[in-house]
Amino acid sequence: MKNQTKTDQESVFRDLPIVSALRIMIVPSVISQLIVLIYNMADTFYVGQTNDPYMVASTALILPVFNITLCLAGLAGVGGGALISRLLGQGRVDEARRVSAFSIYLAVFISAVFSVGTGVFMKPLLGLLGAGANTYVYARQYALCVIVAGGVPTVLSNVLSNLIRSVGRSREAGVGIIMGGILNIILDPIFMFALLPPGNEVLGAGIATCLSNCVACLYFVIVLIRMGRNSVITFRPKIGGIHKASVLAVFAVGIPSAISTLLFDLDYVIIDKLMVSYHDLALAAIGIVLKVERFPLNVGIGICQGIMPLVAYNYAAGNKKRMDDTIRLSRRLGLIVAAASIILYEVFAGQFIRVFIADSQTIQMASGFLRIRVLATPLMFLSFFTVYLFQAFGKGRIALFLGVTRWLVFNIPMLFILNGLFGMYGIVWSQVTADILTVALSFYVFFKYRPRLGQKTA
Repeated sequence: MKNQTKTDQESVFRDLPIVSALRIMIVPSVISQLIVLIYNMADTFYVGQTNDPYMVASTALILPVFNITLCLAGLAGVGGGALISRLLGQGRVDEARRVSAFSIYLAVFISAVFSVGTGVFMKPLLGLLGAGANTYVYARQYALCVIVAGGVPTVLSNVLSNLIRSVGRSREAGVGIIMGGILNIILDPIFMFALLPPGNEVLGAGIATCLSNCVACLYFVIVLIRMGRNSVITFRPKIGGIHKASVLAVFAVGIPSAISTLLFDLDYVIIDKLMVSYHDLALAAIGIVLKVERFPLNVGIGICQGIMPLVAYNYAAGNKKRMDDTIRLSRRLGLIVAAASIILYEVFAGQFIRVFIADSQTIQMASGFLRIRVLATPLMFLSFFTVYLFQAFGKGRIALFLGVTRWLVFNIPMLFILNGLFGMYGIVWSQVTADILTVALSFYVFFKYRPRLGQKTA
């Protein structure tokens, strides 16, 4: 098994041609990101078949809270995974094992606390999110399933996926997420329309999502067991204590990742709250758009996740040319995807929205929203890409600065400013306007503070 670890890091991270390495790392990551999005959208799709905008709105309300579970996964998974890749680049395999065990147990603890807290404070939480008399019951059903019952397996699945990818096993990392997503798509209609009586479609969607995440989590546990006792990724507590510097390094990258995701979700919550002030149809429309627009964005995130171990390893190993080539080619790929998405959504916006709901007013409103928000796709990719690069470098403070500035200085204030000036469509235009400023700042920070190779990282 020691030879397997060496093969992973040498053939993928160091020896393979860049294009081949990118294909091996990026393709499974992108596919898994798309499947995650599809199974999240499957709930909206099947709920939308009821033609009940209140049911659709209720799932939109819970989306930001569900995404907080991914924020918690980023704390342990992104922080731990980036550090593991850098440690392997430095040849510190034993410490990489200790980091993996620490990250796994950290994920279990924080996700359990979050799930229990959500259950205890469910009523005020839903009120804060904007659940009204028509959406509260549905939102509560969905939250109990996907967050209270399914929070721990959801977080642990994503953390294990990140950790397994950090040693070059991107295929196994992607398969687990893909399996859970496909299972969710299959189980949704069974629970919603066959097993449960009419009126319980949202509950059925929640049960299907919870079960699929549990199966995905079980898959990853089996993968770890099959990787063997000498694998870099392990949950055995007897491998020794993690160094204090490594704990700090996990949190130095993990906390900025979690905060950035949290602020991303806060942006969605504010959009929902502002849209509620107009009418429920506007909330239903933006809820669909916020999912449809995630297709190209999730592809970009998959690209970022796939290259992070490559960049982190070669940065720690001092291989500047390979690192620069990885960054350049993956950035170009992300921009091509973003450009293609703009063309598709501008031309076929109505058709994409009609997949999720048949209500003509909602379709018309959502199509207009989508044509505007898709213009921000290349800007959003470049913003995320820069943050992921600094996470790979282990520069958590810079990643945190970029994330906090993006959301708290540019995006969220722009929502209120443009809403006050232009109303409902000002909310929709805020993403493009704010991300122009974000990308300008990101480029400046990257070229000014990009670290020199040879610096020691924890």
